[in-house]
Parts: sequence; structure tokens; C-alpha cells
Amino acid sequence: MADIIASDKTPSGGMDRRMALRVLAAITAATQVPATLANAESTLDLARQVSGPTGTLTDPDLRAGLVPWSRTLGSAELALLKRLCAIILPADERSPSAADLACHDFIDEWVSAPYPRQQRDRKIILAGLNWLDQQATEQNLGETFLQLATAQQTAILDSICTPATATNRGAEGFFSLLRSLVCGAFFTTQAGMDDLQYIGNKPQASWSLPPKEVLDHLGLTEEFAG
Repeated sequence: MADIIASDKTPSGGMDRRMALRVLAAITAATQVPATLANAESTLDLARQVSGPTGTLTDPDLRAGLVPWSRTLGSAELALLKRLCAIILPADERSPSAADLACHDFIDEWVSAPYPRQQRDRKIILAGLNWLDQQATEQNLGETFLQLATAQQTAILDSICTPATATNRGAEGFFSLLRSLVCGAFFTTQAGMDDLQYIGNKPQASWSLPPKEVLDHLGLTEEFAG
């Protein structure tokens, strides 16, 4: 599980609405949804879907951090998303977890937006959260996903974390979308950028190539990379 959905990640505060809006603007290109998500509604139980916002006459003010819509996820959904954030990007010696940085709040901001893309994602996320609770019950492990032991939780996620091993393609699509949103939110925080050792557009006295093992993994030679 750790090799597939976890990542190495210096804490800063949680994700405020200004940061969430920046991520909202930046993450769209990074969350291209697999074709399997087109059929997610037919493969997941959507009974728990709630109606989202009906629209807004104005877009967010990215500079001021003003959002013309309210967040719409309930406490149970947020608690489950927080746990999933902690599993996907756990804390380590270098940085906090995605849950510590409140990436679940960003997801709430994202799926509450009254735009077609976000409203489609809302259906997929809510259906996926419902599916996780169903699995806990159907496998006689507990009444909800949050009641399970960590090993049981990761076992369920392992079953949907890659297209090659997924037993439910709709659930795999949900997890792919969720993982993209969590990673997009995390790595656009200061802690995430620090973890990547991203320094931005700053002058440097010298520049070094990536480590040889990285070049080898990418099939590049030092001459080409230079």
C-alpha cells in the first residue's frame, strides 16, 4: 500500500480558504479523471448523494480569498476524508500528513463549487465514501470504514488503488480522483513545496544534475540531462 498511495511529504498551518482557492485554480489540469469514472454512478451506490449548490453569479476572488459558495460536506464525510488524507500522505520525519494540513477541507471546497467539473467530482467522491462504509459492513469488519483497524482500512484501499488490481472499476476511479485531489492540495502548500525542495525562481551559484539513480530510472544520460 505504501508504495502505491503513500508519499514522503515541515509543517505550516492548515489550508485556509485563500490557499484552497489557489489550489482550486491550479489543480484542474492535474486531476484528469480516467474513463472509468464515466461509469462510476452505475457501479457505486449513490443513495447518499446530497444536492450541491445551484450556482453563483460570481467567481471566487483569488486575491482576497473570498468564496461565494458555502462548503457542503457533513461532519461524517469530512472525518472520513481526513482519515483517507492521513493514509494517502502520512506524516513522516520531514513533513506533516495531508490530514495535518487540512487537505480534506480543500476537498470540501472543491466539491462544493457550483461548476460542472466539481459537481461531477462531488458525486464520485460521495459515492466512493459510501462504498467504503459498505465494504466495512459487507466484509463484517465494522459498521463504518472509520471503525476499522488501519490494516483493514488499507486492505480495502489496496483493492482499488490501481486499475490492474481493482475489483471495482468505479471505486478505483473514485480513489484515483481522491488521490489526485489530496496530492494536488498537499504539494501546493508551503510544507508540500518544502518536501519537494522546491525553491522557485531563485538565482543559484551552481546547478547539479539529479542523482544518477533518478536519471537511470527515467532512462536519461547525464549528457542529455545537462
